[in-house]
Amino acid sequence: MLPIEEAEDDDGDEKLLSTIMTFQLAAPSSVRNMDVIIPYTNDVPCDPRGQRMWWAFLASSMVTFFGGLFIILLWRTLKYLWTVCCHCKGKKKVKRPNTLQADWLRDREAEAVVSEVGWMTSVKDWAGVMISAQTLTGRVLVVLVFALSIGALVIYFTDSSKPIESCQHFDKDYWLQIDMAFNVFFLLYFGLRFIAANDKLWFWLEVNSVVDFFTVPPVFVSVYLNRSWLGLRFLRALRLIQFSEILQFLNILKTSNSIKLVNLCSIFISTWLTAAGFIHLVENSGDPWENFQNSQPLSYWECVYLLMVTMSTVGYGDVCAKTTLGRLFMVFFILGGLAMFASYVPEIIELIGNRKKYGGSYSAVNGRKHIVVCGHITLESVSNFLKDFLHKDRDDVNVEIVFLHNISPNLELEALFKRHFTQVEFYQGSVLNPHDLARVKIESADACLILANKYCADPDAEDASNIMRVISIKNYHPKIRIITQMLQYHNKAHLLNIPSWNWKEGDDAICLAELKLGFIAQSCLAQGLSTMLANLFSMRSYIKIEEDTWQKYYLEGVANEMYTEYLSSAFVGLSFPTICELCYVKLKLLLIAIEYKSDQRECSTLINPGNHVKMQEGTLGFFIASDAKEVKRALFYCKACHDDITDPKRIKKCGCKRIVEEEQQSALSPKKKQRNGGMRTSPTCSPKIIRHDPLLVPGHDQMETMDENIKKYDSTGMFHWCPSKDIEKVMLTRSEAAMTVLSGHVVVCIFGDVKSALIGLRNLVMPLRASNFHYHELKPIVFVGSLEYLKREWETLHNFPKVSILPGTPLSRADLRAVNINLCDMCVILSANQNNIDDASLQDKECILASLNIKSMQFDDSIGLLQANSQGFTPPGMDRSSPENSPVHGLVRQVSITTGANIPIITELVNDSNVQFLDQDDDDDPDTELYLTQPFACGTAFAVSVLDSLMSATYFNDNILTLIRTLVTGGATPELEGLLAEENALRGGYSTPQTLANRDRCRVAQLALYDGPFADLGDGGCYGDLFCKALKTYNMLCFGIYRLRDAHLGAPSQCTKRYVITNPPYNFELVPTDLIFCLMQFDHNAGQTRTNLSSHSTFCPSKKSPSAHSIPSSARPGRSRSRDLRDKQKRTVNDVNHSADKNWYTDEPENCFPRNTQSKHTSTHTANQINQFKSTSNIIQPIREVEEEP
Repeated sequence: MLPIEEAEDDDGDEKLLSTIMTFQLAAPSSVRNMDVIIPYTNDVPCDPRGQRMWWAFLASSMVTFFGGLFIILLWRTLKYLWTVCCHCKGKKKVKRPNTLQADWLRDREAEAVVSEVGWMTSVKDWAGVMISAQTLTGRVLVVLVFALSIGALVIYFTDSSKPIESCQHFDKDYWLQIDMAFNVFFLLYFGLRFIAANDKLWFWLEVNSVVDFFTVPPVFVSVYLNRSWLGLRFLRALRLIQFSEILQFLNILKTSNSIKLVNLCSIFISTWLTAAGFIHLVENSGDPWENFQNSQPLSYWECVYLLMVTMSTVGYGDVCAKTTLGRLFMVFFILGGLAMFASYVPEIIELIGNRKKYGGSYSAVNGRKHIVVCGHITLESVSNFLKDFLHKDRDDVNVEIVFLHNISPNLELEALFKRHFTQVEFYQGSVLNPHDLARVKIESADACLILANKYCADPDAEDASNIMRVISIKNYHPKIRIITQMLQYHNKAHLLNIPSWNWKEGDDAICLAELKLGFIAQSCLAQGLSTMLANLFSMRSYIKIEEDTWQKYYLEGVANEMYTEYLSSAFVGLSFPTICELCYVKLKLLLIAIEYKSDQRECSTLINPGNHVKMQEGTLGFFIASDAKEVKRALFYCKACHDDITDPKRIKKCGCKRIVEEEQQSALSPKKKQRNGGMRTSPTCSPKIIRHDPLLVPGHDQMETMDENIKKYDSTGMFHWCPSKDIEKVMLTRSEAAMTVLSGHVVVCIFGDVKSALIGLRNLVMPLRASNFHYHELKPIVFVGSLEYLKREWETLHNFPKVSILPGTPLSRADLRAVNINLCDMCVILSANQNNIDDASLQDKECILASLNIKSMQFDDSIGLLQANSQGFTPPGMDRSSPENSPVHGLVRQVSITTGANIPIITELVNDSNVQFLDQDDDDDPDTELYLTQPFACGTAFAVSVLDSLMSATYFNDNILTLIRTLVTGGATPELEGLLAEENALRGGYSTPQTLANRDRCRVAQLALYDGPFADLGDGGCYGDLFCKALKTYNMLCFGIYRLRDAHLGAPSQCTKRYVITNPPYNFELVPTDLIFCLMQFDHNAGQTRTNLSSHSTFCPSKKSPSAHSIPSSARPGRSRSRDLRDKQKRTVNDVNHSADKNWYTDEPENCFPRNTQSKHTSTHTANQINQFKSTSNIIQPIREVEEEP
């Protein structure tokens, strides 16, 4: 034999192979028959004859496999024979029973079995625990075995570049030593698996066992023979099939799609690599019957390439099998490989293609908060939310928005996300899945916002879905702050059942039905207020218009929003009116409310509390301003530094302000969210606001005497209450309604049937029955609609006074005339059928038809005009130039209505674009945003979509929602919500000083300027002067104007439409026809005297009572003639009422709607007379002067 020197360079292996091949061809045929191709060196002694020993390696595996199989089968055979023999002996013993001996033998056998089963079971259980993935030890062991199998496969890949069989010394071959250590571990693990196996035979035939049989024994033979055979070590690739199981053990794979994908890939790759290893073996070895002479040198990776082109049926032919074994294997493999390739590869591609594009996880950014938005995620809801949340007026919004939804976004929504990619991310998933909640890092989120589908067909089902989302999120992380939208008010009660729901910690439910109907109810009291409030909490940029049109003034007001900021220490000790005047005049800010927290009471919001409230350090104020930067003036204001500054833009943080902040730095509390997205610190001590008990306020000693045994208010004292009434007692027929001569009432036209979803009419009635109105000031409410629907709502309405029902349809003019719709203060048009129609443009068809129907009605007022002329006067509005026709004492008289176009109407819409159909004389484009349309600006249309802005407003400042609720609900509190959740109805309460004190809260009203104490400012005066005078004299806080649409023209116009101007500047010029929005104080004296309507103030609810503090006559020079005319008119009306000899309303809730027995002709005549003098909702109640602050 020719020795081959050990190669010293990198090409040693190639030279070795070429030397072997050269030697083989040059050797004699006898030597070639001995297959002398085994290389060896002097350092590694090998077979001197160079004979191959591959059969020894293969024999070790075959002997192990078949030997073990034989032993298992032999053991099973012997066990079976032993069982049969024992069974036969048992039968013989039964034939010759020996009781005592049989019992003794039975006990011995039982003890032996118990002892044997005991230790064997213990060993088996121990082995099972060691290899089970249910324990930490088992998981570690399984993962370690898999990792070592991959390591052994890598060693095989390295050795595949060497000859198939070669001489190696164990002491000097480090790869062989590592491989040996791996296989020793595999042998121990095989033993554990064997012990834990219940069926040894099936275990012996498992794939993993076969892999061990053909890979472990050859390693020990290698050590013994000092030679290595590549052999069947490629079978280690079959371990890749367990890759998905390992990833599941590590909790990496959790979804079925991911598990299936990994399974398919691992099976495909393991089969591919294993087959390539077999081709590599036989092609490099040759056929045994050819004495291994037909081999060809192929690398392992060339075999991998060959198998891939074979499976794909491409077959380039550049690499092919030449041995018989190789070709035979390829014949069978191409059948299975082609089938696997054709089935696995498309499925893998499909799974990868269907893999969620938005299935990743959110990575939090240091120093940046994030919120999670879920629920109803559509292009409309997301665009509306982002438009308000990311508005530039919020200053810097350092918050990232993470949307989570189980449906991937469409192209339009995806484009919207891409436009806001710096602040918006989308992930596909469900908040009901804890895994998805972990993906969006809900535990570190600043809040979670849940959007509702306002247009769904089943509102209760939608609320149930959102409540389940809240439960899932709170179950995952109880401390997360949640703001959710709810459609139905009665479903808010279910949130109280969630233990971790806590409104004190920031959790809030924005009930769209409650706020929508509350806004509409406030419009019944002050028309246009719904538009003003909706604009205040929505973020909208200023749109400048040069032309002198009504849009110019309207849009200037639209740019105002509501903000909160802590008041400067310069305001400490001052009363609220003083601070309010200073903020308006000096800082150009409108302060409307404050938040206080005393030692005795919970933190609450006071709206225009009056001059009895003194400020202390750390008081939070609610401001109306155009952006967040302006509101900072209230915090930075310093009397010493800024007292002589006239330009408010120059008010910045001064040096003494910094000193004060440094002194108080140790007393700062955790940060509180502000609307602009920033954070503001507040003192740890609660704001202690000095607020006198309402019962001790000057003038309160004249409060009306109440019988404590009579229940006139609910248990909280916030609403008027009466004993429950059957619906039959409040039902009116057309004739009865016509005889009742309704006037100054609210007509609610409701579309609905027995199948319609309830809209919660209680939320509409409650603000109209707030206790800060006296009983005689309450406007009667008449519902016109389906009796079947109203019966379903009646359970929540039967405790409110002055409520009646006219069964019918709002589209019937006969029904509308019966309720004297031309004499109403407001007509509300609602529909419960809006969400049952797929076509969005038809959702509002009933409301639009009803509105147009009313506007086209004509009313005969000739009788009223004749009667008026016979008394020597002309109805107000017929000749505006005559001073005799002007209303007196600041009261608004409604012009006698002869056409339905002048009836005050507010229509609820679902689809914003349908607003174009309400007014036929406007020029609004169909694509115009709702807030820019004339019906919305005039307060005659309201859409629930405007409430979307409350989500972001509440997130940045939860006090905003509290203020809105206080303004529009009439006094609803979390305590009242809990009470309604228990009983679903208001509970009557006795009139105690505590409950009566709750009546002392301000309310919204409208002040007329064409007469009364402010008439001198109505003609060319400044709004700022009116603001200061009303605040100083009457503690009234003015915050807007309701102006005639064509008032800027300066010429008389027949148009009676008005629009809203929010927070006008100081020098804004007033006109006599303006109506001023104001927050007026509760008048304790206005309800002292109880009288019937025929002799006192029911026609004119705001008429001063005799005990009220009247404005001196000297304050109204030149008004004697108007007063005489008014007295003459009042006597005329009283004569008409006495002729009827019937009291319509009194301050007693028991007599709500008595029937008038007059003929319809007479009642119509009376109604027209009354209408000439009646006051509408646009009226300020009796004005009472307040004492000047000392």
